[in-house]
Amino acid sequence: MSNGAKIAIGGVVVAAVLIPFIGFWWALVVLIGVPAAGYLLLDPSQRRRIRRIRRKEMGR
Repeated sequence: MSNGAKIAIGGVVVAAVLIPFIGFWWALVVLIGVPAAGYLLLDPSQRRRIRRIRRKEMGR
């Protein structure tokens, strides 16, 4: 199973757990906001490294 599929399945599980407790919109904010905040907290050099790795995985 690819890493993307694992992440997607994990997101669905987290959403299924959060929705009954905090509601749909807050669960959506958490699912989108946490990874975005984590990415923004990285140094510019770390962001470049992640972009480079993603391009290699896509076969560019």
